[in-house]
Amino acid sequence: MKVAAFSSYGPSEVLRIMEFDEPKASVDQVRVRIKSAGIQPFDCAVRSSGWTPPDLTVSFPQILGNEFSGIIDQVGEDVTGFKVGDEVLGWELMACYAEYVVVKADQIVKKPQQMTWEEAGVITASGQTAHTALQELGVGKGDTVLIHAAAGGVGTFAVQLAQAWGATVIGTASESNHDYLGFLGVIPVTYGEGLTNRVRSLFPDGIDVAFDAAGSDALIASMDLVENKDRIGTIVAFDLVEELGVLPIRSQRSTERLSELVNLYNKGKLYIHVRKSFPLDEVVEAHREVEVGHGYGKVVLTID
Repeated sequence: MKVAAFSSYGPSEVLRIMEFDEPKASVDQVRVRIKSAGIQPFDCAVRSSGWTPPDLTVSFPQILGNEFSGIIDQVGEDVTGFKVGDEVLGWELMACYAEYVVVKADQIVKKPQQMTWEEAGVITASGQTAHTALQELGVGKGDTVLIHAAAGGVGTFAVQLAQAWGATVIGTASESNHDYLGFLGVIPVTYGEGLTNRVRSLFPDGIDVAFDAAGSDALIASMDLVENKDRIGTIVAFDLVEELGVLPIRSQRSTERLSELVNLYNKGKLYIHVRKSFPLDEVVEAHREVEVGHGYGKVVLTID
């Protein structure tokens, strides 16, 4: 099968199209013919520096990609609830830039008919990270929530989830993305110097929750706006967690979490914006697009 993989760390150009043996589904797995695979900043970090969480290791040549959509073409004998031909979406770590992936049945859910392949390929990773964060921060009805990098991959899901759970949402972004945040029902504010004053002008008494998907400056600014430090969390600035006494957040994936996201989509409460798609052969350009860091929404690989 055709895959996109790398054999040394470095810039996006280290990615190559390679041929791997096709995987086979074991008794408790399904094999999926992949139609699309989302590209995460996580993928770029692994490729460029070799950084991974403690439970993951890189083995060259290494495939990337942590989320996918596709069609089941093999079903293990112990699998129930799925059959050959089912359209699904799900996750498998560092394995999805490929024509096929094998996964356990508790890592997939059925794709809604009205959801495009590209949308289905980008919901799993960022969507579940956002869901994990808001759940751990206790976001609920009546809260005022500040979400940093609100127009980004995780931020776009987080602002919509927070609203679906009854919160008022303020989102930081560059001014070029303010109209997009307004479209999502978010109160936009410009990030950078003076952020605290801009937020206080909108909410003089401060806010209830802050979720940082941007970095250290955003996290530090949140300290002046949220009284309860247990309700400040970050998915990026882990080096400041102990010093500031805030919550480190790492994605916790489950089919229950993913099913909730799909249900919100079906109800028209979750908008998924794919800003650009690339064929697998253009994976180098796709990584460049993600690393530029501008624009809103998600970047996806399409696989024929």
